Amino acid sequence: QVQLVESGGGLVQAGGSLRLSCTASGRTFSTAGMGWFRQAPGKEREFVALISSTGGNRYYSDSVKGRFTISRDNAKNTLYLQMNNLKPEDAGNYYCARRIATGPTDDPLKYSDWGQGTQVTVSS
Repeated sequence: QVQLVESGGGLVQAGGSLRLSCTASGRTFSTAGMGWFRQAPGKEREFVALISSTGGNRYYSDSVKGRFTISRDNAKNTLYLQMNNLKPEDAGNYYCARRIATGPTDDPLKYSDWGQGTQVTVSS
């Protein structure tokens, strides 16, 4: 099991950038794929990005591809999400989670150890 704490959210104007961090405690971080999801009020949790344990493979939702970059530093037990050219529709609570099963990358049921989230607000 891994305990995850997200940070880095905030208020930004459309077109701006933010970098989210997810700090992990526990020994399994470096051996696990890690993902970012987001959830806007009244909407279902939505997949954003996934990175493999070594960082060699990365996957993105179509809505963020080309604007967001997922990365990790296993020496620091930290996962990142660099978000550029933010749009109002990117607003929501952003969560990191540990991948626990194969299958569709966008299925929240394939993830565990969810953090509490960090809020991102994008003004137009």
